[in-house]
Amino acid sequence: MTDERFFDNDEPLMRAVLDWAHRRIVDGQDPQSGARPAADLEAELSASIGPAGIGGREALRRFAEVIVPATRAQGHHMNLAYVPSAPTPASLTFDVAVSAAEIFAGTWEVGAGAIHAENQALDWLADLAGFPSTAGGTFVQGGTVGNLSALAVARARARSRGAVPDTRWAIAATAGAHSSIRSAARVLDCEIVSVPVDDAGRFTGDALAAALDEAQGVTVFAVVATGGTTNAGIVDELAAIADVCEQRDLWLHVDGAYGLAALLAPSVRHRFDGIERADSFVVDPHKWLFAPYDCCALVYRDPGDATVVHAQHAEYLDLVDRSDWNPSDYAIQLTRRARGLPLWFSLATYGTDRYVEAVEQGLTTARAITEGIRSAEHLELVLEPDLSIVLFRRIGWSADRMVEWSGEHAEAGTVLIIPTAWRGESVFRICVVSPDTVAEHVLAVLDTMR
Repeated sequence: MTDERFFDNDEPLMRAVLDWAHRRIVDGQDPQSGARPAADLEAELSASIGPAGIGGREALRRFAEVIVPATRAQGHHMNLAYVPSAPTPASLTFDVAVSAAEIFAGTWEVGAGAIHAENQALDWLADLAGFPSTAGGTFVQGGTVGNLSALAVARARARSRGAVPDTRWAIAATAGAHSSIRSAARVLDCEIVSVPVDDAGRFTGDALAAALDEAQGVTVFAVVATGGTTNAGIVDELAAIADVCEQRDLWLHVDGAYGLAALLAPSVRHRFDGIERADSFVVDPHKWLFAPYDCCALVYRDPGDATVVHAQHAEYLDLVDRSDWNPSDYAIQLTRRARGLPLWFSLATYGTDRYVEAVEQGLTTARAITEGIRSAEHLELVLEPDLSIVLFRRIGWSADRMVEWSGEHAEAGTVLIIPTAWRGESVFRICVVSPDTVAEHVLAVLDTMR
């Protein structure tokens, strides 16, 4: 008998890795980091993987000096592009612990403690949305997997209620819905009934009813509304859409990957009236709920609908107790890490009141930036923001000049603001999620557009 391990414990190396992680969390990210050409990376990372290895210290050096600097600083408070991330120090630190714990969180029998803690975080989210106490779900990789999983359940419920497609199944959604909805439709082999939006870019109940009446040759089984569109932060007319869905016995799914975190904020909670009548929703804690990648909460009003679709059966799974809460029963997944635990730890550490303050701070910052843009002679507000995404134009600039300005400031590390398209026009877009973003700092950078 021997206690020796096949792979040695290199304690100095482990300390070096943990020291690097500690410094990264404390010191933050380098805003000048960004993508590099693959040829350059290959030149510096060549022969990293080979028969003899390069040793842990050299591998760590390549990670710290080559790999990480060639990635975008998603958590920096002046990253205002896409939908950035703003994880708390507690959630980042605990993510290390979750990895070290090596928890399989696919079934209750193996991961009960972790799953129970995750379910506490899911219950908190369900309660924010006004769902019943029997609601539940699971954490998945991201909104794409969450949306697909929910829509698969929606179609199964339509079938169970006797719905038969005329020729094709279909989902009703607007062009403003996230690209993952079109991806889900392709995977599910169904069509999309495109619903026009109003002048403000909003999905309305009247437009949904009209589009359903006009749809030919398809059977709609689900409607996807958005609680904060990714491009413009628009919250759809959820209550009126829910009315139509109830009248026509259609599943209502709300994609709130970015915006549903604002359920926490009293100043905008009214915008989400009707969310309590949805059949399912998603929200990404790695966006505006201050958790690390990757983490999407998928919540069902009636989780039993999901188990019919997603529960996996195999000889080696026969002993899994289906009376327990098995996360693999609620989404397209079996193997999974306990990705909801960093959110749970952060909530337990700081308290939900602090989260309310953090989300409200982001909204306050976005409003201050909006007012600064409104008062600047060289800038023009494109759309009154619903949440924390601000669209604006620099009067007189071409699309090429916008890209040039964006690239200059990205390279300098002052700010990351990237143009987007709104109704066929190139405009600037700002997305605030970090409570550490300061409006005055952002406006000072925008002043360089003069």
